[in-house]
Amino acid sequence: MSYLQNIGKYFMMIAEMFRKPTKWSVMKHLILKDIDDLIIGSLGIVAFISFFVGGVITIQTALNISNPLIPKYLVGFATRQSVILEFAPTFTSIIMAGKVGSFITSSIGTMRVTEQIDALEVMGINSLNYLIFPKTVALMFYPFAIAIGMFLGVLGGMAACVFGGYTTLEDYVLGIQTDFDSFHMSYAFIKTFVFAFILATIPSFHGYYMKGGALEVGKASTVAFVWTSVVIILLNYILTDLLLG
Repeated sequence: MSYLQNIGKYFMMIAEMFRKPTKWSVMKHLILKDIDDLIIGSLGIVAFISFFVGGVITIQTALNISNPLIPKYLVGFATRQSVILEFAPTFTSIIMAGKVGSFITSSIGTMRVTEQIDALEVMGINSLNYLIFPKTVALMFYPFAIAIGMFLGVLGGMAACVFGGYTTLEDYVLGIQTDFDSFHMSYAFIKTFVFAFILATIPSFHGYYMKGGALEVGKASTVAFVWTSVVIILLNYILTDLLLG
């Protein structure tokens, strides 16, 4: 029953988040700060992981193609499909659930512990709108980071081909271009927008409604990471079945 109550409270939080909006002059600065903290601050880890995972996918694909009848351009094809369809939108989002989600939960949870949220309410400010709405808007720019991850993943695979000698650059480029379906990009970005909303709201929920002291802030961050990852994986299955099934 507690799970159902939490789900109901979660949707009530989302509805309340849009009520009684904060002045735009204030909201603008909050959104820009959250873009800097959540998106720009995450580009480094997204770029690093994407580049090297793209290289690993290429190496593993090349090593498993031992039959001489299988064309070498399939290395580039497999890397492109893996990076665009799954790694960039889904697995990067799970990694971001640890980085961005924990940051959101701990920052809001600390405000709850230090009674800053109560102070906002006393001043007549809708604390849900003030704290969570800017993070939700900021994470709508999350597909920008995923697009960079896609590019660097494919580039990392290309680097692995050139420096590892697993296939020629011409074959790799041919594989990237072979049977390209533009809807796969749309599918990836639709998933990314959904995951961005989850990354903003579930950690915020656990931070906003936490109870206790400093120790509970860490526990709330852990629980938020687990539930964010679980919901992302479930939604990934549902969206894949709906959009590609």
